[in-house]
Amino acid sequence: MLWLPILGLIIGFQIFWLPLRLPPDYAPYLSLATLAGFDSIFGGIRAGIEGKFHDDIFISGFVVNTLLAAVFAYVGVLLGIDLALAAAVALCGRVFLNLSLIRRYWLTQTAMSRKREG
Repeated sequence: MLWLPILGLIIGFQIFWLPLRLPPDYAPYLSLATLAGFDSIFGGIRAGIEGKFHDDIFISGFVVNTLLAAVFAYVGVLLGIDLALAAAVALCGRVFLNLSLIRRYWLTQTAMSRKREG
């Protein structure tokens, strides 16, 4: 089931290039929701690599994390606190962690296949 998060990543990149115009007031909510979505996608890819992927956990995590990130941004605006920035830092840290583990796995697999061939 590794194809599901990869499909989500492809769809996300396709949506990125569509000429979509939204009011600037939605920027904090949409940016955090997008970051949360990427966090879920890369977490799903990582779980697939580790053999721990479950599609129900991925889908529910994607929806809940995306909505929760937008709610944090909204609550931050109501309180006058930039919770969007704090949440963005936390989500970016998780995205980079997942990407580093995916990269490490890929490099290890590449090195192992070269050893077997040589």
